[in-house]
Amino acid sequence: MNTVRVTKEFDWEMAHAPDGHDGKCHNIHGHTYSLSVTFIGKPIHAPSMPKDGMVIDFSDIKAIVKKNIVNVYDHALVLRDDSRFLPVVDNTLNERLILKTYQPTCENMLIDFVEIILKELEKHEGIELHSARLRETKTSYAEWFADDNS
Repeated sequence: MNTVRVTKEFDWEMAHAPDGHDGKCHNIHGHTYSLSVTFIGKPIHAPSMPKDGMVIDFSDIKAIVKKNIVNVYDHALVLRDDSRFLPVVDNTLNERLILKTYQPTCENMLIDFVEIILKELEKHEGIELHSARLRETKTSYAEWFADDNS
């Protein structure tokens, strides 16, 4: 049976500020982020089952990513937990403030999102995450591949 890759894409708005960056991006600013996740496997051959012919149901991918990433990060401000902006960001007024122990770069956020997805995949037998891409702008993105991290 053939191996197939299945990809789903998600978009959301989010702001961040990479503290200490030596360019314009060291200020709080936002992007339309786009996350593409690709799974790899063999289509299920079970004619009597609802997932027959699928590697993974697109709705299952959507449920994982929407619940754990998009719904959490959409219209959020992501800062490192020791950010110089904390004194000017009122946490009681900004319910969408997310503090991280890491620098909120595209690369670090992608690694965080991949770890979230991999943890959720433990509940789905036989499905592997092949790759993920987090696009920060139309021309800039970070990529993660399972083969690079095995």
